Amino acid sequence: MVEKVFRTTDPAHPGVAAFTSMGNYLVSGPIKVLNFSYFERDFPETFRTAYQIREEISKMGWEKVVAFQTRNPMHRAHEELCKMAKEGTGADGILIHMLLGKLKKGDIPADVRDAAIRKMVELYFPPNTVLITGYGFDMLYAGPREAVLHAIFRQNSGCTHLIVGRDHAGVGSYYGPFDAQAIFEEEVPEGALEIDIFKADHTAWSKKLNKVVMMSRVENHSKDDFIFLSGTKVREMLSNGEPLPEEFSRPEVAEILGNYYRSEANT
Repeated sequence: MVEKVFRTTDPAHPGVAAFTSMGNYLVSGPIKVLNFSYFERDFPETFRTAYQIREEISKMGWEKVVAFQTRNPMHRAHEELCKMAKEGTGADGILIHMLLGKLKKGDIPADVRDAAIRKMVELYFPPNTVLITGYGFDMLYAGPREAVLHAIFRQNSGCTHLIVGRDHAGVGSYYGPFDAQAIFEEEVPEGALEIDIFKADHTAWSKKLNKVVMMSRVENHSKDDFIFLSGTKVREMLSNGEPLPEEFSRPEVAEILGNYYRSEANT
């Protein structure tokens, strides 16, 4: 089962390690939900069930909705990717659906991500075009198989499209950069899903064009023509109180993240 889900049995894979640590028995049968753990209590403004999301989409009057899955804060590239996907699909709105469950070491806590994303949407998206919600799920880092699960989640939530980017739900070098996109064409039977996939590559700020672009779709660019910051470099700059380049992150988002990192450094 580990091989089928994760396409590896390497115990160093975080999803494999978590799965195999849970024992040797699986129980199946009808499910009755007794409670939603701590998610309703800790994230009352954000946590929503699929049914509740469908209700909110209906109230907004949206018929075509593109979903963006995130376990990280959203910087300029993520912001523009959502806008590109909305325009490219002709969607009425965007569902930013953040993961509220367990992540891996070094990831930013959900409450900080929530605050950063809400500030970005408030200031940089047109009113009534974005629905911010979250769900209680732990990342499996299962790459392409998890991408299909994510698509089912968003289909159940009333979305018509899901953004699947480079190395979606991946970790390390266990999966190819576009395996999570290819699985929908090569392995998912036609008609098995009602949701469509918006395929995305890396997005970054182009110094030549002075805007965020999808890197695979621009010509005459070298690596030096884009602004890149590694996760390590971002954390280092924020911890030191250094401003992130405005081409990389909105200043209001960087301020929220910087306050978190500095508070961590002082504890």
